[in-house]
Amino acid sequence: MRRTALYSRSHAAARAELQDAGVAAAAPASEPETSPGATAPPRRRLRQRLGMALRHPAALWAMIGVLGVALALSHARWTALAPRTLTQDDIDAAVLHTFQNKVMPSQASRAAATVAPSIVRVDGTFEGKKDKKGQTELGRGVGTGVVIIDNGTILTNLHVVDGAADITVTFADGLESSAYVMNVQPENDLAVLRARKIPDDLQAATMRSTGDLMPGDQVAAIGFPFGIGPSTSAGVISGLHRSFRSPEGGQIMANLIQFDAAANPGNSGGPLITMDGQVVGIVTAILNPTPARTFLGIGFAVPIENAAAAAGQPPF
Repeated sequence: MRRTALYSRSHAAARAELQDAGVAAAAPASEPETSPGATAPPRRRLRQRLGMALRHPAALWAMIGVLGVALALSHARWTALAPRTLTQDDIDAAVLHTFQNKVMPSQASRAAATVAPSIVRVDGTFEGKKDKKGQTELGRGVGTGVVIIDNGTILTNLHVVDGAADITVTFADGLESSAYVMNVQPENDLAVLRARKIPDDLQAATMRSTGDLMPGDQVAAIGFPFGIGPSTSAGVISGLHRSFRSPEGGQIMANLIQFDAAANPGNSGGPLITMDGQVVGIVTAILNPTPARTFLGIGFAVPIENAAAAAGQPPF
């Protein structure tokens, strides 16, 4: 007997026939649908992403890159927040950079700035010889002083004000005041003045003992040489316990500080200071065997211990 040929039918037709016959067709296996608001557990999502990354190498490398960037950012943040300990090399580098890129003031400049508010110009008016008409000529002398007490007490040289009819002092801020002599110490050529009017913020200089001074120590002399100033000159201590005979009065002065910072007429009575801006002496004379009265490299200052005693200050 001849067999009837069999023809394949579409899956849709087959399912229709099965449904007509009352047989439920098996649905193909698939992922369960989830509602839009549903969220998979974090671990499940991670497993899903890892599975996808393992099936797709490009995605795997992208994930590795993202993790690397995250780790780098975390490290940078931790480094920025963590305190950094300075090393000696850091300090040396900073100091070297400062010296190479910033001009530092000299020691003499800093010392002069420290004592500057205490420097005063001292002007004296003197009666001179009578002229042909019988009128007395008035002369003026210029010297320097230093404030040692903030009530207007000033140290200067006796020869700056000796015989002056009037004394005027000019403070660092420009204030001018008349002054009078409180005390003198002729053996050390010292005079103590008191100004009748003083600035509100007058500062007194700091004095220090000369006991530890040595030849070669740096010093500066501040004053009004030839009326120009205040002027600063720097040098060193050349010697201690020197003696000097004044060419004018023939008086011998002892226990003087010898120095080589430039000093000229007008520096008399000004302070000799160390590089910390403290007063160790009062400039009183220069050695010059010629009549020129100019500086040849040897100056003398009265130790501040003697000067303080003249002002009634306690010894150091």
